[in-house]
Amino acid sequence: MQPTNVSDPRYYHKVVDCQWACPAHTNVPEYLRLIAQGQYTDSYLLNRESNVFPGILGRTCDRPCEPACRRGRVDGKPVAICRLKRVASDLRDDVSDRLPTAPATKNGKRVALIGAGPASLTVANDLMPLGYDVVIYEKYKQAGGLMRFNIPAFRLPASVLDEETDYVIRMGVDVRYGTNVSSLKSLLAEKYDAVFIGSGAPKGKELDIPGRHDGNSKDVIHIGIEWLGSVHFGHIEKIGKRVLIIGVGNTAMDCCRTSKRLGATDVKVIARRSRKFFKASPWELEDAEEEQVAIVENHAPKRFVYENGTLVGMEFEQLKWSESNGKQKSEVTGTVIIPCDAVILAIGQDNAFPWIERDIGIEFDKHDMPTVDKTTLQSTRAGVFFGGDAAWGPQNIIWAVEHGHQAAISMHNHCEGKAVTERLAPGMNLISAKVGMHAWSYSNDYNPSPRAKMTHEELVKRFSAVSVEVELGFTPEQTAREVARCLNCDIETHFTANLCIECDACVDVCPVNCLTIAKDGDEADLRSRLSAPAVNPSQEIYVSAALPQTKRVMVKDEDVCLHCGLCAERCPTAAWDMRKFELVIPYAFAKMEDGRSKMEDGRSKMEVAGGGAR
Repeated sequence: MQPTNVSDPRYYHKVVDCQWACPAHTNVPEYLRLIAQGQYTDSYLLNRESNVFPGILGRTCDRPCEPACRRGRVDGKPVAICRLKRVASDLRDDVSDRLPTAPATKNGKRVALIGAGPASLTVANDLMPLGYDVVIYEKYKQAGGLMRFNIPAFRLPASVLDEETDYVIRMGVDVRYGTNVSSLKSLLAEKYDAVFIGSGAPKGKELDIPGRHDGNSKDVIHIGIEWLGSVHFGHIEKIGKRVLIIGVGNTAMDCCRTSKRLGATDVKVIARRSRKFFKASPWELEDAEEEQVAIVENHAPKRFVYENGTLVGMEFEQLKWSESNGKQKSEVTGTVIIPCDAVILAIGQDNAFPWIERDIGIEFDKHDMPTVDKTTLQSTRAGVFFGGDAAWGPQNIIWAVEHGHQAAISMHNHCEGKAVTERLAPGMNLISAKVGMHAWSYSNDYNPSPRAKMTHEELVKRFSAVSVEVELGFTPEQTAREVARCLNCDIETHFTANLCIECDACVDVCPVNCLTIAKDGDEADLRSRLSAPAVNPSQEIYVSAALPQTKRVMVKDEDVCLHCGLCAERCPTAAWDMRKFELVIPYAFAKMEDGRSKMEDGRSKMEVAGGGAR
């Protein structure tokens, strides 16, 4: 094999599994070490560079980082990354004087953003410091988009949402509340230099089965996201005792839990398939079941049942699933009628663009979705960009944030007359973590603590009002134990081949047998000849240059390495070193100098971090 190119930031980035999996590539290990030191404000600001809304996402993120967490391969439970993000948010000091600001002199460019959700607010966050005049058109009277109107307050308190959206808006964003854009053509006529559409996926899907519009259906059959919005605005304050939720995504979880707070006592979530196919996050399911919501699997809606014009139940087909040629097939084994007083449909969301004319150069596909470039976020009309749920349908908030970052780069390029495809490559810093002969600037002891369990408000109190937050946050003791579970995957094992004397000391001391000195060969051959065969093809193996004495190579399985540093401690020639990797991400708001992003948010750049040396 060719020697691994460790000068390419992507190699070490991919080893930091949590950061690699995060759409916004948040520097997870570093912000956990800052929490371990009690530097909550620095941790919060580090988070904010990439994800913009640490307090919001610390409560609502879909957590793509956690299934990727290396700790899960050790004891089956990833580090509670999301909930630790909330710790930094809850315990930080005032950050007002350390946030980005807009310059007094503007650059003469005006951009319009449609919708004040996470994608648009991220665009504003990135463009305001560059001197843009940013106008946001928001049809409601508050910012936040679906974060505000479709995530219940018991999960996301209004105070947290208000504070973090205001951090962006108070830079001088012109938010025109209560303004619904009814014609994109008319908006474009106002001669904005660029337009971003972040209007979300505001239309809930219908369920067209017999009885959908019969009897009293108008009053008792609801579309999930519309119903949640009505609850938020106070238009709906109660619901029937027996409620069926059709669908099993995160919106369905919000609907069933909200129903319990509006007086429902018998709430059932109906799923077409078994649990392993559910779209809802596992923790959302656990929280719903803790609140005594029943989840009924393998039932497909057949019809609504009425008596004298009043909804009394729904009939379902009972399904048995099997697999044939890799495809799931269902067989109806019977039917059942489940009594109910109300039904909430939470089977998905669609985009709705009746206000975008079809003769202005924006192409739509057969699903009536805009054609959007995956990298630049630009539509088929130059200068018009999409992001968040408006681009490719419902995703999670962290994806909307990353769309906003990338769209801001494209919009800046467009306004500067550059190609929107132009992107600066990510950079990296790689600094030795050695602070003594056998000591490191991070704690490399393995901590056997189990994953911390979130404390919840007791049931009676949480059902007393929709606004009572359920998750109470980690205690200081829980926080200390949980941050210590992190394996510091950004502290990389860095090998210098010409220093190696092939003594095998590193191979002997490795606790997971991830190192092998072997005769070179192709990748498949090398993977099979390691001390512990490398079986995960999605994670690269490290291969050194030829070693000085025998021309063999040092091979390492990055997938199972615990970043413990024992190889570097044991090596008599310092061929192995532990080096702290920092991915440098280009943003529209960052000035690039010598390949390094110069963030102007005042964040402390601590090189020595993480609970002290071993």
